Amino acid sequence: MYVKFYTKSGDRGDTSLYGGVRIKKSEKRVVAYGGVDELNSVLGLARSSITDERTKQILFTEQLRLFRLGADLATPLDAKTPKPLRRISEVDIEEVENTIDSLKASPPHAFIVPGSSQESALLHFARTVCRRVERDVWALCAEDTQTNTATAVYLNRLSSLLFTLAVYINQKTSVAEDYWHPE
Repeated sequence: MYVKFYTKSGDRGDTSLYGGVRIKKSEKRVVAYGGVDELNSVLGLARSSITDERTKQILFTEQLRLFRLGADLATPLDAKTPKPLRRISEVDIEEVENTIDSLKASPPHAFIVPGSSQESALLHFARTVCRRVERDVWALCAEDTQTNTATAVYLNRLSSLLFTLAVYINQKTSVAEDYWHPE
């Protein structure tokens, strides 16, 4: 059986949230969860280019969590849903913090200029996308009280994890960082 890859249901600029409510694709909620989708793709790009198995597994774990984050953002807190939704919580944030701590990477002594290795540069790229998505989620939280603020806190922690992984991967492979030195 052939299934079409398009529905045409969004051809007028709106989309459905989980629970069936339709909203404009330009609304902050859609921008926020669309950014999460973009971030997940960037993590996939990084994961496909990295050779360190531990880093690949960490990225895969966070990619799976980003699917849950996207669903959380696409579902207002007061939404009537067919089945309960597992939202991002303090447990997710603590798991990311524990992963950061387990890496035991040495902190840099100055601002890092990304690009000393392709692997770390991709992780820095993912970090910057993550920071943008975090800002979008905070903007949504500021105007919509039906948004889980733990999603923004998680993204803050995820960006710290991505920075730590960029440092970790260079330290593990003995690649010297490029540092910015003020003039």
